[in-house]
Amino acid sequence: MTRARKSLISLEVSPYYHICVRTVRQSFLCGDDRHTGKNFDHRKQWLEDELLRLANIFAIDITAYAILSNHYHVILHVDHERTARWEAREIIKRWHRLFKGSKQSHAYLKGEALKRAERSMLDSEVATWQERLSSISWFMRVINEKIARLANAEDGCKGRFWNGRFRSQALLDEKALLACMAYVDLNPIRAGTANTPEESAHTSIKRRIEAFQKGVKTESATLHQPKDLEPFAGNSHQLLNAGIGYRIEDYLELIDWTGRQIREDKVGRIEDTLPPILTRLGIERAHWIYLTQNYQSSFKSLVGSVFKVREACRSLGWKKSHSLGMSKRLFG
Repeated sequence: MTRARKSLISLEVSPYYHICVRTVRQSFLCGDDRHTGKNFDHRKQWLEDELLRLANIFAIDITAYAILSNHYHVILHVDHERTARWEAREIIKRWHRLFKGSKQSHAYLKGEALKRAERSMLDSEVATWQERLSSISWFMRVINEKIARLANAEDGCKGRFWNGRFRSQALLDEKALLACMAYVDLNPIRAGTANTPEESAHTSIKRRIEAFQKGVKTESATLHQPKDLEPFAGNSHQLLNAGIGYRIEDYLELIDWTGRQIREDKVGRIEDTLPPILTRLGIERAHWIYLTQNYQSSFKSLVGSVFKVREACRSLGWKKSHSLGMSKRLFG
């Protein structure tokens, strides 16, 4: 049974969500059009640029992303407390980077005096905008509408570009988060459009590798991470607002190893040497490989350990979740 969007995204359950959006009819509207022979790879750059731009406006961090020809994945981390620290002027400025705002919001930024009724209207608007700036639904609405308008204008047509609303999965613990990140980052390798993570265009892993390599040259590898992606904070083993609770070096090693398992034809495929991060996560090798190839089809809306899934169900008022069986098998 289809659940309402508001019951699928709850910050009380998790601040991390895996989002997937597909183009209409799964057409390659961001790649090679098989009917016309035209190439639309430049639309992937539109998407990547807009994702990273919005992360600097919303109180939402980009944890991972991968943009392919007929769909894209993104993992979002909502920092609701960040908006609570923003004053009215900051909220208004950020909203104006997305929309026109109102007469009273522009007057306020100019320092003009507002009447009592105007001030009351502005306070109400600011409260609404503050809430929307930490909303995944509004984040996705802004990016998808913009890309759809640009694509339709380029094609000289009207109508849907995206195939309905986005699909979301709540990532309930660090195992679910890292497994989903690997699933997203390795999407181009599974699709056969790239041989290595560093060759995977329009992905967060390529962006992280480039920043890491630049850090190596400047002897600051552990500190040099992309400013527009949620950083790795070290071995804290908790989902903290300060970043992902593992070292960037461990994650890159994990992605490299996993990519070799997915591409069995790759020279130098590693068979037995497991990255230490998998041992710390407590995930078996076979389960990890299965996860990174079948993540989206294995789980519905909740992903995590059995305890976390049951806890989330109680919080959401659900009687059960279809994810429980797979959680028992893969996460224990």
